[in-house]
Amino acid sequence: MRTNRPHRFLKVSASLLCFILMATVFAWAASRKPGLWEITSTMTWQQSPMPNGAPPPGPMSGSHTSQVCLTQAMIDKYGAPLPQSRNDCQVTNVRKGEHSMTAEMVCSGRMTGKGTLESSWTDAEHATGKVHFTGTAQFGPTPHPIEWTSESTSVFKGDDCGSVKPVEPNSK
Repeated sequence: MRTNRPHRFLKVSASLLCFILMATVFAWAASRKPGLWEITSTMTWQQSPMPNGAPPPGPMSGSHTSQVCLTQAMIDKYGAPLPQSRNDCQVTNVRKGEHSMTAEMVCSGRMTGKGTLESSWTDAEHATGKVHFTGTAQFGPTPHPIEWTSESTSVFKGDDCGSVKPVEPNSK
């Protein structure tokens, strides 16, 4: 039976992109304004799971912009919203400073490994962030080593999230 590895990879990639965007929100939310935020992320692969080290197709390479809804409850409960992941990833060891935040991300399942989250901000409406991850991704019978970095900028857009729904985080 022939498997459709690129199709499965794109599903995992799309889930991972969602995680990266939420990780970005997590990193800049402390002392942030609740409401709608726009995040522009650029992902680069230091070690791709694709043949010959080619970057993965689709949403897992290059720059992407999305909107995220940050609630006051997320800020109150966590100091920041924690990333949600369909890839069984959780955030641990959150360390908050006055103008920065760091944490670790641990993933198990089809994607296994560890990452670091970091962010800084100079005001309540702008932030920069970075996620760095190393581990393996399971495609077929063989796990493939992966390493990627996502860098982002975030800008507050307004108090009303409109049709953008908040995402409940996974945390330890």
